[in-house]
Amino acid sequence: MRELPQSLTPPSSGETVETEVPLSRRAMLSGMGAMALLGMAGCSTTDTLDLPQLQIDDTTTGSVPIRPAISVDKNITGPDVMYAALTDNGFQVPAVPYQKIKPEFRRQIVVDKTGEAPGTIVVHLQERMLYLVQPGGDAIRYGVGIGKDGFRWSGRANIQYGKEWPVWTPPPEMVKRKPELVKWQGGQPGGLTNPLGARALYIYQNGKDTGYRIHGSPEWWTIGQAMSSGCVRLINQDIIDLYNRVSKKNPVVVVV
Repeated sequence: MRELPQSLTPPSSGETVETEVPLSRRAMLSGMGAMALLGMAGCSTTDTLDLPQLQIDDTTTGSVPIRPAISVDKNITGPDVMYAALTDNGFQVPAVPYQKIKPEFRRQIVVDKTGEAPGTIVVHLQERMLYLVQPGGDAIRYGVGIGKDGFRWSGRANIQYGKEWPVWTPPPEMVKRKPELVKWQGGQPGGLTNPLGARALYIYQNGKDTGYRIHGSPEWWTIGQAMSSGCVRLINQDIIDLYNRVSKKNPVVVVV
């Protein structure tokens, strides 16, 4: 039996004794440190503390997949290269002052969030973005201009064919709204001032022309805005890039 401290008198029958054993600051800190180590070890106690078990395991588990890095594309580099002046089919396409365009509207590779099959063109009207879905989980994204309210189309269709430096013919209803376009009733030849720009992809649904196009535009400052009569327009340098990537039969999905 342990002896009581000498400073204390034995209790009488039926009484209890409360003892206070002073602890040094060093002992208290030591105890707190040990408890912290035990907490780091997983809130469990063992007879011995194995320090290597406290190391962080940075390996991943099968339930947390690691996505591959974004792919590399020789035609998606710095904006000073992508939007430089170029000669195309005899036309001198001017450089685009890309500094005046929001960075998110410049051509770039992004993680695909559309869920569509590779090769699908997805136009997101609210975002003002066009995605060309790539194999491996990526998409090439381009900023676009869209039609203003009342001149929008959405749905699933496909690219029936494409043209380089296409002729633009204003529809009759547009000529009524803008009589000055009557001079182009027979078609405006392709060129730097042509509203269809350097390329046009023609959207058909169930074998019928929807009247909507994905095309270029000399008016780079309209990218990201809703100003056209319904078509989806890109910077001329971007529509040339997109045109070179599609087979002219790609599915198209236009969503609000």
